[in-house]
Amino acid sequence: MTKGSPKLPGLAKRPGAAACGNARGGREGGTAAPEAEVDFGIRITRDGTWLHQGSPISRKPLMRLFSTVLRRDEAGDYWLVTPAERGRIEVEDAPFTAVELAVSGAGREQALTFRTNADDFVAADADHPIRVDHDPASGEPSPYVLVRDRLEALILRPVYYQLVELGVEEKVGGDHLYGVWSKGSFFPLGRIEAAA
Repeated sequence: MTKGSPKLPGLAKRPGAAACGNARGGREGGTAAPEAEVDFGIRITRDGTWLHQGSPISRKPLMRLFSTVLRRDEAGDYWLVTPAERGRIEVEDAPFTAVELAVSGAGREQALTFRTNADDFVAADADHPIRVDHDPASGEPSPYVLVRDRLEALILRPVYYQLVELGVEEKVGGDHLYGVWSKGSFFPLGRIEAAA
């Protein structure tokens, strides 16, 4: 790293460093904690843009590399965890965005597979549910799909509209819901109000 270069996680500085840890960011053969806690100055905006000290990380391979060591703890805080160090990062909404939807099959067994902005692929199922929050003031929906280990992707509006087009009405526990099926699981997108 040259003099005056920004402090980036050690993973980005050392070629091949990703190979020294397992897929969860720990050391092979053990669960040793990272040696140091640092401030990486990384923030992920609501639209999925990764920023370092306010500037976009424009190299997608670097963003993807960081995404492989991203963790979310039980308190809801986000961390980049490498074998040597860890640092808390700021996430405005969700760390990923779902940018594309592929549909295969039909009916209850259809598979809805999302591609994220980090080029991860995740099929909605019981282990990777779709959920929708609604803004209490505006009623605006914010849909998400679980990617892995408490890390979600915000489903972008065009992809959400695709889901709505695929939706069906179902009665669940006495409620009339509108939602989608994927791999045998039903995911509500909204409630159908009874006619007055």
